[in-house]
Formats: sequence, structure tokens, C-alpha cells
Amino acid sequence: MPLSFFIFLRFKIKKKRKMKKSFLIILTIIFAFSFNGMSSESNKKFDAGEVIMEHLGDSHSWHILTYKTHNVAIPLPVILINNGKIDCFLSNKFNNPSGIYKNYKLATKEDGKDLEGKIVCVDNNKKYNGVTPLDFSITKNVLGIFIIAAIIIILVVEAGKISKKREGKEPKGLQNFVEVFIDFISNDIAIPSIGQEKYHKYLPYLLSVFAFIFFCNVMGLVPFFPGGANITGNIAVTLTLALFTFVITNFSGTKTYWSHIVNMPGVPLWLKVPVPLMPALEVVELFTKPFSLTIRLFANITAGHVIMLSFVCIIFIFGQMSPVLGYGVSIIPLFFSVFMFLIELLVAFIQAYVFTLLSSIYIGMALEKAHE
Repeated sequence: MPLSFFIFLRFKIKKKRKMKKSFLIILTIIFAFSFNGMSSESNKKFDAGEVIMEHLGDSHSWHILTYKTHNVAIPLPVILINNGKIDCFLSNKFNNPSGIYKNYKLATKEDGKDLEGKIVCVDNNKKYNGVTPLDFSITKNVLGIFIIAAIIIILVVEAGKISKKREGKEPKGLQNFVEVFIDFISNDIAIPSIGQEKYHKYLPYLLSVFAFIFFCNVMGLVPFFPGGANITGNIAVTLTLALFTFVITNFSGTKTYWSHIVNMPGVPLWLKVPVPLMPALEVVELFTKPFSLTIRLFANITAGHVIMLSFVCIIFIFGQMSPVLGYGVSIIPLFFSVFMFLIELLVAFIQAYVFTLLSSIYIGMALEKAHE
């Protein structure tokens, strides 16, 4: 990673003592919100696994806080297609004694583990009838993606306006912040991997995917609205990002790139015919690249969230045994939670960097020309 990026961040930090105090206050607020969400259901037996999965999973509403056992949440639009009919309503319509609205309900464990949390159809006896409608709802992760996209667009547009006003002058403020990322991606990732001649064509994608992953990772660490959506911890999202790289790479492939896959030069003929062993291995490699991108990002982000939540859950596990014991051991899990939070801030940048770097390397390999 280039030193220029970290040097920029270092010089932006002024009045270190005040910054440290502010940072500690922010961390305290963050974990206070986390504790509030988990301790709200003190009347029921604490289930660490259930709490962790609830925080990691997607949902049809965005939980804000819990006040005196009352959950305050933002209802999200539900958009369903069932038998050619479109049904649209807010998710809070399910907040009734029966939990059913328009013959739909949120599936529970009783309906099947694979269906839990999904919207299913019910019969006259209010039981799951085996029909699952097509769900195009705006869930928590989808709304989180919209928020991240809006943040990125606003930052870039505002930086562009500042750049026009200060044309010919030294970059300042938001313009400086955005230009550091652009220089970092272009000079340290795109040009070395793709080449000086062709990198401009792929730079917008690399900048977009880096910014999207980075902001998703950072916002996922903030446990209150508009943060807290575990976007890059959702394998569907990471798979989609990997497929973008896969499509761009293979549609950009040169004749040399494809000839190396179908008929690799320098390989004995008996490894190609009658059994096409080497071409088969090359085809498998085509799909292992997006698979590795998908799993690497998903696993690292999910693991970090699980570890942080596990440390917090320790407090409530001991607290159920004895309130005194819970308060007594709380300082140790809290310390490790804060430590993991700081590590995850670094991981948020590293994972965005690794995904972008590997994407640019794969694109650069596809653009390779035959050696003279």
C-alpha cells in the first residue's frame, strides 16, 4: 500500500488529544447502542447465536433501538409478485396479533429453516401452504446499498464542484480526500496491473468497486442508523461484485488470452488430446477467480462481525448467571470488542484494496498480448 495514502491521513489529524477523546466518546456511544439492543430482552433467556445471526442477517425492517421492551424500527417496502399479481405494502403491516397480512406472513423456524425470515403465503388455517411469492422487497441490505450509493455520489459530485471552483489551485478539503483515493487506485492498482495505455477504460469500475466495498465495510461497523447493514457480509452481494469482475474480464479478453485457455502453448499434445486436461483446468480456473473474490470478502467481513458480537455476548451470558458477575467481567470483553473494532476498520480498507487489486490483475491478464 502506498505511503502517500497514510501520510495524507496522518497530516489531516490535528489536535491529537481532542481527537483521542472524541474517538473514545464515539466508541462508547457505539457499544452503548449495541448493549441496548441486546439487553432489551432481559425477560427471555439470552441466546448468543440468535443475537449474532440477527445482526448478520437481512430483514424487512430496520431496527433503530429498543425502549422498555418496545422495538423502534423503520418499516421497509414489501414488493411481492404472486400468481401475476403485484402486492405492495410496508413491513409493519405484519405487526398484528396474527402476524398475517393479505395472506402473507414472515416465515418462522416451524415453516422450515430455509424459509425463516422470508415472506410466504398462508392458507385459510393461517398455515404455510407451500407457496413462496417472488420477493422484490426493499430490505435492510438493499436500503443500505442505496444509502452507500447516495453517499458516494454526493461525495464525488461535491468534490467535482469544488475542483471546478478551485481550478489551478492546490486541492483542499473534500476535493483532496477524493483525489487521494483516485490517485491511489490509478497509480498503485490500475496502471501497474493493466498498463498505462488501457487503464483509463477500467478505472471507473475499479474506483466504483473500491469505494462501494470500503464504505459498506465501514458503515457495517456502525450499529445505529444509517449504519449497521451487513452488506458485504451478504454472500449474494459479494457474488454480484465478483460476477461484475468476471464479465468485464472475459469480455475484455484478447485472442491471446482465449488461446491460452483453449490451446495453451508449450504444453505437450497428450495433455490436450484426446483428453483435454489442460483446457479443462483452465476453464475451472476461470470460475475459481470470481469464487475466491466472493468467499474472501464475505468470509473476512462476516468473521470480524461474529468475533466482535461474540465478545459483547459474553457480558450478557455471565450477566444472566449473576448481574454482579456480568458487570465484573464486562471490562475484558469490552476491551477486546474495542480492539476488534479498530482491527475491523483496517480490514475494511484492506478488503476493498484486495478485491480491487485482484480485479485489476485479472483484467490485466485478459488484456495481455502475445510475446514477440
